[in-house]
Amino acid sequence: MQSQAIPSVSPTATETEAILFVRDLIRIRSVNTGDPRTMGDGEAVAAAYIRERLGEVGLDSIYIEPAPGRGNVVCRIKGSDSDQPALILHAHVDVVPADETEWSVPPFAGEIKDGMLYGRGAVDMKNMAGLMVALARSLARDRFIPKRDIIFMWFSDEENGSVHGSQWLTEKERHLFDGASEAISEVGGFSITLPNGKRAYPLATAEKGVARMKLTARGTAGHGALINGDNALTRLAAAVERIGTHKFPIHRTPHLNALIEGLEKLLGKKFDDERLDEQLDELGFFASTIRASLRNTANPTMLNGGYKRNVIPSTAEAVIDGRVLPGTKDEFVRQVTEIVGPGIDIEWTFGWTIESPVEGPLMDKMRAAIEAEDPEGTVIPYLLPGGTDNKLLSKIGINGYGFVPMKVPADFDVWGLFHAVDERIPVDALTFGVRVLGRLLRDS
Repeated sequence: MQSQAIPSVSPTATETEAILFVRDLIRIRSVNTGDPRTMGDGEAVAAAYIRERLGEVGLDSIYIEPAPGRGNVVCRIKGSDSDQPALILHAHVDVVPADETEWSVPPFAGEIKDGMLYGRGAVDMKNMAGLMVALARSLARDRFIPKRDIIFMWFSDEENGSVHGSQWLTEKERHLFDGASEAISEVGGFSITLPNGKRAYPLATAEKGVARMKLTARGTAGHGALINGDNALTRLAAAVERIGTHKFPIHRTPHLNALIEGLEKLLGKKFDDERLDEQLDELGFFASTIRASLRNTANPTMLNGGYKRNVIPSTAEAVIDGRVLPGTKDEFVRQVTEIVGPGIDIEWTFGWTIESPVEGPLMDKMRAAIEAEDPEGTVIPYLLPGGTDNKLLSKIGINGYGFVPMKVPADFDVWGLFHAVDERIPVDALTFGVRVLGRLLRDS
């Protein structure tokens, strides 16, 4: 194999294959219910499909099945410079369930209608999984040697905690990540059109962490007909109302600063912290994602208490889904404890926050790859309020970025289609992603 120059245009065959592979993967029902009794072997079937496509062009891959039907695939393409750190591209092959009665098309048919590819996983994230297969095959067919190792990874179980996917591999198969320093995956790279018509591509450089709470209020049990000044349900309800309506302060993380700076340049206006929530309204559907990245959040999601309508229970419980910005955990715990108040126990469960550099060679190359295919497009960093497999990779020292480059129409809300009814992606957004990622890989 010999290194080649970066082509000006990706081969049409690669773009065509990408659409085919995404469509085929959608048709594989790799639904992750979270219940082993109803899981099936969809992830293993998807992994086998990927391995077969890689093998057709002579690419070796490793298959790992931590539990029956939970398939993971790893394929490393060696680079010319062993001193260069490896780059990982990863996607998960599992999807959330879909109620077929709610969809206008069958969710696992991979139907193309009006230029859109419909199906569960079209956005989250069989789009990237299929593109990765096509890109790996393209490198192999062209006998192209990248400057550094490129590691393609397809994980299972992302939709239920990554236990049988990225968590298993990072803990039990650490050698597969040897030499890697950076990773690319979801959620970011989709275009948004700003009010002045300019196009931005938000790229995730950080992720909030989970800080879930179980609140337990204790009181005096008694008859529902009597006056009770020590009612656990009353105490709990008041605390839930306080925390659910509390607005935590804005934190100026480096990722928020980079986002605001980018938006100010594109829009030609200044953003003010005092009016930031109001000013974000002009960003349309993207505003809700950004608002959640400004501050810590705590949303009540479950309530449980009592066992008979005329019995005042001695205990009542609530679950709060908290999400914290990097570096704010201790402050968040103090604030929540004060808001909840006395007489209620708090049981905490914490997840992992991640931060990757907002500037650097890989960021520069991602910007260049976007601008080569969309000269009017601008990459801007942002902080993802949710979480991805990048969190598990960050635990072993790998910087993660959300970058699935897709140029979409101005009124197309990609974020709103994650886990949604009639999940879909424009076909030409897939071919755009092939070209952008193809450029990136051949320049890495």
